[in-house]
Amino acid sequence: SDSGKRALEMNLFTLKKMAAGGIHDHLGGGFHRYSVDGFWHVPHFEKMLYDQAQLTALYLDAFQITREPIYEKAARDIIEYVRRDMTDKAGGFYSAEDADSLVETGKPEHAEGAYYVWKKDEIDNALGKTAAEIFNYCYGVEAKGNAPEGSDPRAEFRGKNILTQLHSLDDAARKFKLSVTEVETMVAESRQKLFNLRAKRPRPHLDDKIITAWNGLMISACARAYQVLDEPAFLEAATRAASFLRDKLYRIDSRELIRSYRQAASDVRGFVDDYAFLIQGLLDLYEASLDTQWLKWANQLQEKQDALFWDAQSGGYFSVSGSDPNILLRMKEDYDGAEPSPNSVSALNLLRLAQILGNRQFSQRAETILKLFSGKLSEGPASLPQMLVALDFHLEKPRQIVLAGQRDAADTRAMRRIVNRQYMPNKIVLLADGSTGQEFLSNGLEFIRTAKMMDGKATAYVCENFVCKLPTNDPAKLAELLASRK
Repeated sequence: SDSGKRALEMNLFTLKKMAAGGIHDHLGGGFHRYSVDGFWHVPHFEKMLYDQAQLTALYLDAFQITREPIYEKAARDIIEYVRRDMTDKAGGFYSAEDADSLVETGKPEHAEGAYYVWKKDEIDNALGKTAAEIFNYCYGVEAKGNAPEGSDPRAEFRGKNILTQLHSLDDAARKFKLSVTEVETMVAESRQKLFNLRAKRPRPHLDDKIITAWNGLMISACARAYQVLDEPAFLEAATRAASFLRDKLYRIDSRELIRSYRQAASDVRGFVDDYAFLIQGLLDLYEASLDTQWLKWANQLQEKQDALFWDAQSGGYFSVSGSDPNILLRMKEDYDGAEPSPNSVSALNLLRLAQILGNRQFSQRAETILKLFSGKLSEGPASLPQMLVALDFHLEKPRQIVLAGQRDAADTRAMRRIVNRQYMPNKIVLLADGSTGQEFLSNGLEFIRTAKMMDGKATAYVCENFVCKLPTNDPAKLAELLASRK
């Protein structure tokens, strides 16, 4: 539809401008918290884990839809930043890096963005004349500083530059009469030099708390990145984080999550967002790895979440469990803000789990949530975009794609790559491995029992409402089946 096309264009345009702006760390990767001007140029320099996670997923969607490298680059660059600077050696993800830092080692002065901003002469001295000229042209570096009019009321950035991509490599190639490849190589070398130089500055404070909910979001991001970009290191990052949470932040006896970890698990029990976001992460990790251990854990956590937080009177989830004597009023999150509402995420989790495990109770719960929020959805749909995603999944009857084959065999991987290339948000992917995984799935979904390889090759069954088209062991044929809706 025209409005759908327009909405997509607005989204893609915004993502492009954000990736080019100063809100994006062009040297170290990742995104700052928000921008104080209309050009995405001057940020508040804090970096939050939940932003990195959700932006990764967005840029991956944009890349799947358009196949334009700019979106892939942004997604990779966020994950590389998180892997390098925000990951505990045991695998969990840290929470945030501060905005301000010491201006100089050994002196008491702190400043907003001190770690990230540049005086022009610092860059000129570091890069040498030609390289600096090209770099400064591409990133809008000026002698008097480059903060736009009105964006620096306290004059914190006078004489300082916040790198922002003002000119493309093509522009620079034309201006300096070089090939695009030459410019690209020079700018990449310059970025690396400045990155190394910046690393000698005093770093902003790292909040190294490992919060279960935010780790759930980042597990989703890494799992999705593995699917879309086929980069094994990203699946490894997701798997290590999930294992970390299971080892350190899960009480096996009571099946309860703990909220956070810093040198040891805290004594705060998990809130509803810890359950909802981790379950979502585990469902994404299952679709990426096709390893049923994550599905089993997601199912256990969903049952626990329902026991602790479900409102039996009117439906929906309270944010805290009823067992805390200090909390008199239990609230329900009904707004998708910087983080999505646990009710929105749970609605989709329940619908996905219902599809994967054949559990009617889960889909009834999801419908109850959608009904409960229907008034709010019709009055102000913009306040609950994530709930609309769940509603869309519910109304559109998702596809089930069953792959019969060995999990890590080359032919199964070829089939998985075809599935993962497509932008198909309303789908579930299941592996019929001819062994314990298939056994587990067929407990809930009888039809999985019959999925088998044909002629000893990995075989795909594309189904809607558990009615399957003729199976195929030919990747090209699978691509065709997926391209034809209904």
